[in-house]
Amino acid sequence: AGGGGRFDSPGKGRGLRVTRGFAVGELVLCSPAYSFVLSGEERGSRCEFCFTKKEKLARCGKCKKASYCNAKCQKGDWAMHKLECSAMMAFKENWCPSEISRLVARILAKKKERCVSEKILLIDDIQSHVEDVDNEKRERNEAEVAGLHRFFSKHLEFPDHKDLLALISQVACNGFTIEDDELSHLGTALYPDVALINHSCLPSAIVTYDGTAAQVRAVRNMEPGDEVLISYIDLMYPTDDRNNRLRESYYFTCDCRDCKSKSGDKAKLRVRKRSDPVEPQAIGNMVRYARKTVREFRAVKHIKNILELLEMCEQSLEEMGSIFEDANVYMVHVMYQAMGVCLYMEDPEGALRYGEKIIKHYR
Repeated sequence: AGGGGRFDSPGKGRGLRVTRGFAVGELVLCSPAYSFVLSGEERGSRCEFCFTKKEKLARCGKCKKASYCNAKCQKGDWAMHKLECSAMMAFKENWCPSEISRLVARILAKKKERCVSEKILLIDDIQSHVEDVDNEKRERNEAEVAGLHRFFSKHLEFPDHKDLLALISQVACNGFTIEDDELSHLGTALYPDVALINHSCLPSAIVTYDGTAAQVRAVRNMEPGDEVLISYIDLMYPTDDRNNRLRESYYFTCDCRDCKSKSGDKAKLRVRKRSDPVEPQAIGNMVRYARKTVREFRAVKHIKNILELLEMCEQSLEEMGSIFEDANVYMVHVMYQAMGVCLYMEDPEGALRYGEKIIKHYR
């Protein structure tokens, strides 16, 4: 929006700061994606090019999989869709590259061009943290390399193995999840200029999406010279959880005022009031149980059947409810998952029951 510039942020490395004042809600930066890909789960219900949701979309005449609003959108997407079109027909039900592999393939297909999304930061200058990747992630990245060669070798010339691993790490660490107004996952994209923005658990801006374009808007008033800061993670969780996630995904810990003071943790980890107060050790054990439950649910939600997932939610809510209040963030998290399961099961009464419990704590 003509009011930001790159600078060296103390303790953070490169960053973005404003060169004029911005009021709450004002657009700080708007960036088209360098490259983007629609999630496989959304294929058929949204346009592959603009992500518009429509009932009547025109399917690709060749693969019959990709859908578009009109001929203009289909033509605009062809340079990218051709990477997948013939492969989907050839592999049929065995065509299963990951979303990251699909995005990396698209980046490779256009990497010779400088894009309008690189006004401040070039894609080659995005940090990869490849030297920080642990063995588990290294194995996962090697699997992505194998998938790229299997599904996209017909249309792409690949860089050497080391450079390809670095690009996969760049995308894994700097890719953005495109979401709709209900925060549902629509796809993944890379925005080099937006990737320049550093994290804080006390952000000054938020990233939203207009189709496939990223919009950075102020969530507090900013003065000239202030750094633009966004949150890379869900801020609902207590300090230790947030920093564990930051270390796992982005290889740093946050030292913002909120993380140093842990001032919000008590309210997020509310414990039931009882005549015999809960022992600190019992609270600690339940927090560990809750974290384990959240991790396990994420790991199995695409594997277990829907009734098993609902039972998992109900059992963990009963266990945690013996110590935690309903307003505890772990209780809210599991109730939200249970609501989603009920919606998937087309059980509106169950979804409403959980939804009413959740919304009380957001008022």
